[in-house]
Amino acid sequence: MSVEESSPLVRKSDLAEEFMQHVEAGSSKIRAISVISIIVAVLLAVSYVYQIFLPLATGTRFVQVDLADPALLALEVVLLVVVLVWFLIGLREYLFTVRLTKQVREIRRLEDEFAKKLGLDEVTEGQPN
Repeated sequence: MSVEESSPLVRKSDLAEEFMQHVEAGSSKIRAISVISIIVAVLLAVSYVYQIFLPLATGTRFVQVDLADPALLALEVVLLVVVLVWFLIGLREYLFTVRLTKQVREIRRLEDEFAKKLGLDEVTEGQPN
């Protein structure tokens, strides 16, 4: 191990590179989970809205239960609120990963520009090739 390799600057650079790789790998997983959460939340929200407005729009009040029962409507509204919160969390996480991915791309672009300014063709693990 040379003196350069053990310097704190090189170790910090290596850790930053490992972190960036970890962020890039995790970003796609978080995005996929967020998209699935958004889809499920939308389906549930549509289902609950349909259940709330069905008895009001069609005039059907009794099937097996009283669809206009205040307790049932209150429960459906509570479930709708929970689903909407779930949707907002999924949307927030998705937007976060989109912004994070853009920032990582920008950092990679700046690293490449910096390497070109230094006259390096490619930089691997903080060491010029």
